[in-house]
Amino acid sequence: MAEAVLKAWSAFLGTHARALRRVEARLKAAGMPPLEWYDVLLELERAGGRLRIGDLAERVVVAPYNMTRLLDRLEADGLLGRERLATDRRGAFAVLTAKGGRLRKEMWPVYEAAIRDVFAPLTASEAQTLERGLDRVAARLRAADRDGPEAAAAD
Repeated sequence: MAEAVLKAWSAFLGTHARALRRVEARLKAAGMPPLEWYDVLLELERAGGRLRIGDLAERVVVAPYNMTRLLDRLEADGLLGRERLATDRRGAFAVLTAKGGRLRKEMWPVYEAAIRDVFAPLTASEAQTLERGLDRVAARLRAADRDGPEAAAAD
């Protein structure tokens, strides 16, 4: 079992890196911005168009240290705005603009086609098995995040 887990990890990392490169290349070829832009715009849309920046950073696949620069670029392009909190001078919301919502919708067909291309070798059953396995891993990681690193180490 331990060897299978290590092989799965290695396969996951290599596939993840290659898949992201493929998706990024498809977006770039279509004249679209990078995938991280899509991710931010999608999470804002899912949240009803407005989300605390700290919460947004937890939801996206962007490293926290890159979030401020990314939000600066999205704001400069008119894709989102920022609102300061009256009660907390350090806190702020990212707010999706209509232009940001339109761009996210324009990016989706290109992104979806890239996803379908990346996963084309899998049967529906294999894709479902992969999804179930990754869901279990994600659930354990979320629980460890809630319970703290000591709980995860005790497993």
